[in-house]
Amino acid sequence: MPKTLDVRGKFCPIPVMETAKAINEVPVGDVLEVLATDPAADPDIRAWAKRMGHEVVSSEKTAEGYLRIVVRRLK
Repeated sequence: MPKTLDVRGKFCPIPVMETAKAINEVPVGDVLEVLATDPAADPDIRAWAKRMGHEVVSSEKTAEGYLRIVVRRLK
């Protein structure tokens, strides 16, 4: 993973806003790993990625109880 964004403990709209900023630091074609505890982060980041032309590669709840969302920058 080239870049990890840790927004655990932060709530809407912070995870999406931070993801939108951090994706610009990732080269086109690479991925951004987002770690979040807000359950709304998954649907919010998916909607943002679709709207902005990026791809959610995976989204999973870890054994530790937080979300791990991987977003590929497509443009």
